[in-house]
Amino acid sequence: MNKQIKLGEINTLKINRASEPGLYLISEDEVEVLLPNAYIKDGMELGKTVDVFIYTDSEDRLVSTTLTPKLKLNEIAALEVVDIARFGAFVDIGLPKDILVPINKQKSPFKVGEKRVLKLVEDEKSNRLIATEKFKEEYDRNTNSFKTNDEVEIIVYKKTPLGFKVYVNKNFEGMLYHNEIFSKLNIGDIKKAYVKTVRDDGKLDIVLQKIGVKNSDDDLYKIVEVLKSNNNYLEVTSKSDSELITKLFEMSKKRFKAALNTLITENRVILESNAIKLNH
Repeated sequence: MNKQIKLGEINTLKINRASEPGLYLISEDEVEVLLPNAYIKDGMELGKTVDVFIYTDSEDRLVSTTLTPKLKLNEIAALEVVDIARFGAFVDIGLPKDILVPINKQKSPFKVGEKRVLKLVEDEKSNRLIATEKFKEEYDRNTNSFKTNDEVEIIVYKKTPLGFKVYVNKNFEGMLYHNEIFSKLNIGDIKKAYVKTVRDDGKLDIVLQKIGVKNSDDDLYKIVEVLKSNNNYLEVTSKSDSELITKLFEMSKKRFKAALNTLITENRVILESNAIKLNH
């Protein structure tokens, strides 16, 4: 149970009393916060504890919810812009109330529908939760728990001469190198990826496919789907130009050849002199 209520975080609070608008939860220092009726579930009884996220409502009062937001205080995520106002833009964090990104916290004008990589912070003047695009890059350097081929979630954050910098599991720094990327990436993309190398400096080298997996189901599926979308026939083989293969299948020539050989062996694809076709 929380000693104090913490804005922007998951709090464990005790159910203190019931009222018309909902249940009032209390911390150890006896500060109350409302849990509206919309979030009350079976089994929530007086004296029991409940885990809730704390934010402020439209009147800047603390309020709680059992919904899980897309990010918590000091976390980073790619968020969709849902509205524009004179003083800033609003982004969706998965709660009934959208979060403001003030104009002075934007690197460039926002547009509805786009995604921006943002950090959730507490505004020092208003004590409200806001999001900012201008933040110091801070990472957890304790990467000892990671190992090669661990599956992670990445947010594509910045393009560099070497590749793309990514946030790994919202807290760690990673790099996707250009020569290991075979599909189009955009800033703000959220993707499943894998750890390639855990570096001594606390950074992670990341790849989009598992290391050492020659014929992954993803590669087989990709080739079949591309063939289907081209009337089950394509003038391409494993001897074709690598740039053409990458453009069509978003994978390296080596991976394409391995996956294609599997499909041919399984009689799912027929190889002709200069083309492949799907076998029905």
